[in-house]
Amino acid sequence: MTKRRILGAGAALVLAISSTMASAETKSISIGYVDGWSDSVATTFVASEIIKEKLGYDVKLQAVATGIMWQGVATGKLDAMLSAWLPVTHGEYWAKNKDKVVDYGANFKDAKIGLIVPEYVKANSIEDLKTDDTFGKKIVGIDAGSGVMLKTDQAIKDYGLDYKLQASSGAAMIAELTRAEKEHKSIAVTGWVPHWMFAKWKLKFLDDPKGVYGAAETVDSVGSLELDKKAPEVVAFLKKFQWASKDEIGEVMLAIQDGAKPEVAAKDWVTKHPDRVKEWTGK
Repeated sequence: MTKRRILGAGAALVLAISSTMASAETKSISIGYVDGWSDSVATTFVASEIIKEKLGYDVKLQAVATGIMWQGVATGKLDAMLSAWLPVTHGEYWAKNKDKVVDYGANFKDAKIGLIVPEYVKANSIEDLKTDDTFGKKIVGIDAGSGVMLKTDQAIKDYGLDYKLQASSGAAMIAELTRAEKEHKSIAVTGWVPHWMFAKWKLKFLDDPKGVYGAAETVDSVGSLELDKKAPEVVAFLKKFQWASKDEIGEVMLAIQDGAKPEVAAKDWVTKHPDRVKEWTGK
């Protein structure tokens, strides 16, 4: 073998080793989410699936409490979160951390809390509860002390309702709603959107002319200050990633509620909706 061939073979070997090492260097990011929030789980797992399969990143998901989620992104220990309720619900977290994070915009618009009833009931406004005796003078709530429960206490006072707010849990509230739907009976529950119950039943919010529950919010995707340099493709995706409606995200939430593992439900949704994924990633 001539000297030139030996050098050429050596150069090729170096290039091959360099290429192998480069491909072995896995790009990775971490995303925090709140395990108890069905919308947080659905949104995060779908985004993670897309980031892995279409953008080629290893994604580490961390289930954390709300405050720790915000702190993690603000300190750079987490790269992103897709569960920032703004401007009101997480307003205090935003005020404290707005200079330490980047808001990429809403992944869900028209998030809201309030009183929810089946579409088949006659009542359309909280005012209507005064004269509608089919509800048994009762509102079925969730955990005492939660934001929607505090607002409902206020609504009962502000609207002059002779109603009792029944504290329970999210599961117990759903059990009563399930029973009422089966029997086609009137029921008023405390709730919010996005939630999988809107994908399971035809429901509506009661109008709130006094504005007790506040205006609609957005659920935003928020990243660390370093993420744009670390993963520009991910940032570009997060800026475009937005659910079209409560029914779209509801498809994923309901699948998880019905027993599918979040990663399986996310993979199924991504497989079934290639056009939506292409809108967000171009791939």
